[in-house]
Amino acid sequence: MPGDPLPAVCPHDCPSVCALEIERTPEGRLGRVHGSRRNPYTAGVVCAKVARYAERLHHPERLLHPLRRDGPKGSGRFVRIGWEEALDRVAEAFLEAERRHGPESVWPYYYAGTMGHVQRDGINRLTHVKKYSRFYSTICVRLADTGWEAGCGRRWGVPPEEIGEHSELIVVWGCNPVSTHVNLMTHIARARKERGARLVVVDPYRSPTARRADLHLALAPGTDGALACAVMHVLFAEGYADWDYLRRYSDCPEDLAAHLRSRGPAWAAAITGLSAEEITAFARLYGRTRRAYLRLGYGFTRSRNGAANMHAVSCLPVVTGAWRHPGGGALYSMSGLYRLDKTVIEGLDAVDPTVRLLDQSRIGPILTGDAEALGGGPPVTAMLIQNTNPMCVAPELARVHAGFAREDLFVCVHEQFMTDTARMADVVLPATMFLEHDDIYTASAHSRLQISRKLLEPPGECRSNHRVIAELAKRLGAEHPGFAMSERELIEDLLARSGLPDASRIEDGGWEMLPDFATAHHLRGFPTADGRFRFRPDWSAFGPAHAVMPPLPDHLPLIEEVTPERPFRLVAPPARDFLNTSFTETPTSLAKEKRPTALLHPGTMRRLGLREGDLVRLGNDRGSVLLHVAAGEGQRPETVVVEGIWPNRHWIEGIGINLLIGADPPPPAGGGAFHDTAVRLEPVRAEATGDRAATAAPA
Repeated sequence: MPGDPLPAVCPHDCPSVCALEIERTPEGRLGRVHGSRRNPYTAGVVCAKVARYAERLHHPERLLHPLRRDGPKGSGRFVRIGWEEALDRVAEAFLEAERRHGPESVWPYYYAGTMGHVQRDGINRLTHVKKYSRFYSTICVRLADTGWEAGCGRRWGVPPEEIGEHSELIVVWGCNPVSTHVNLMTHIARARKERGARLVVVDPYRSPTARRADLHLALAPGTDGALACAVMHVLFAEGYADWDYLRRYSDCPEDLAAHLRSRGPAWAAAITGLSAEEITAFARLYGRTRRAYLRLGYGFTRSRNGAANMHAVSCLPVVTGAWRHPGGGALYSMSGLYRLDKTVIEGLDAVDPTVRLLDQSRIGPILTGDAEALGGGPPVTAMLIQNTNPMCVAPELARVHAGFAREDLFVCVHEQFMTDTARMADVVLPATMFLEHDDIYTASAHSRLQISRKLLEPPGECRSNHRVIAELAKRLGAEHPGFAMSERELIEDLLARSGLPDASRIEDGGWEMLPDFATAHHLRGFPTADGRFRFRPDWSAFGPAHAVMPPLPDHLPLIEEVTPERPFRLVAPPARDFLNTSFTETPTSLAKEKRPTALLHPGTMRRLGLREGDLVRLGNDRGSVLLHVAAGEGQRPETVVVEGIWPNRHWIEGIGINLLIGADPPPPAGGGAFHDTAVRLEPVRAEATGDRAATAAPA
């Protein structure tokens, strides 16, 4: 019989960062996984994919030994080698790149396959000490962070637990918590049951969350700023604006009201595709509900105008004064509360600001020699990749694939499975999973600092990210105290430098970072220089491409507009049973998601003579993909939705949806515009595809 459940923390790229209770079998294997109640946000709930984590941790295809490529790039032909040989090969390749082109020709590349600060961010210590090209993180939150900070200052808001206790209206704008952070739905369900609270979802398609809503506003992708402006127009025009609050807590409310007089529901209807009546009804509902909670996601910011969209929507609770009330206000992210001193973990004392920053979203242009993307510096000829799979998840996949196919590019991938990126590597190293190492975690949906201890022995020869970085540092002559410290010592150093309790006081119950109601609701002022929310942001403080940003909230017409040649807008949101390309290897997740599918409006399917399961080709100037179709109720006729991200092998022609998505940097500071793509859509006769359609079924 299993013993008492053991505390752990989910490491995956999700706002919830759940507190877990795990069962360990007598054989030392992972048993059942439960959500823990020690974190009030988790509240005993865990998503289905993490509940069945044993399926992933004990997967028969997990990488267990170091490998060396023994065939053409991408062939999948590898031979087993020892750790000493593997690390020697990587170090020799990095030193050779440095001799030929300088240290900036080496680019350590990572992301959020784990959200632990030790295992995820330690790669930066090697980057900074060795003066390798620095990593500019843009692919997920850059646009959203910029838009929120432009108005509010730092990133925090009202804890989601207040929803269950006080909220009377919950507006989920541009996110899908049923799929991406299910714990939020627990608090929403309590508010609906106990007070009859209403749920409004703003999303271009009928996501699993939208299906549960009292009202779903299915606007055109990239038009959220227009909707927000029209809502504010109604709030000012019909007396819902809280002028006492506005004059006390914002910078220029009179200018905003005057600016919005020409941006009413009819104006926004022409942009968003919603009716003026829908917009007005929503504005009145929001305006008359004091305890209105606005949950802002990342999805609606993943457009070229995403930062402007976030800023516009974040203005709503300021106009109504909803921040004043329990259960009112907004939340985008709590990450601004975690003031952690990561000097040793990341080697911040070794940062050289003259070393170039390379934009992770532009990996395709970078690896194919785009001079602007390279910052005028040398080519990238060596990479270490941890916790990410750019051969699937990066934009402009054709260029990404071409870059990884370069014979002069050496790649080492440290991974848990043979991902598409690992298949392109020269050396593949087996990585631990979260129960097999120590780490410390922060979240965006809540403000609890959490520690997760090593509970299981790694299988085979798997090693943690920290250990691999430290071993490479020895071979590369990189010196820093962090390389000689254990994972536990790095955690203790982080806590001590940050003025926090030691690990023993945090690891069982976590440590709450949010001080009090007034701070959460900005009742002492917003965390800006003058304590006021900024309707008129200083966009120049955020990035070089600030000149195009609107001076006041507005619709910024920078999106890829439809044309007669490309009459559809593509949205590529997360699938419920995948998490980026994590869980795409587990049989249950694959069976539930079935295959890559384009969701089309039923009327569009009828107009094009399409039936469920037919094949279509989506394309633009970047390329085209072939996939099956299904009816998607509750979206606009010109909107196409493809949930993912599916590994390339599941696509009929061997390359995924991000082939169609651009890598150009949105203003003012870059980001990933994953939901901002104009495409053509062509029905494909079955006989024209031969037997290729069979490859769409999960392998």
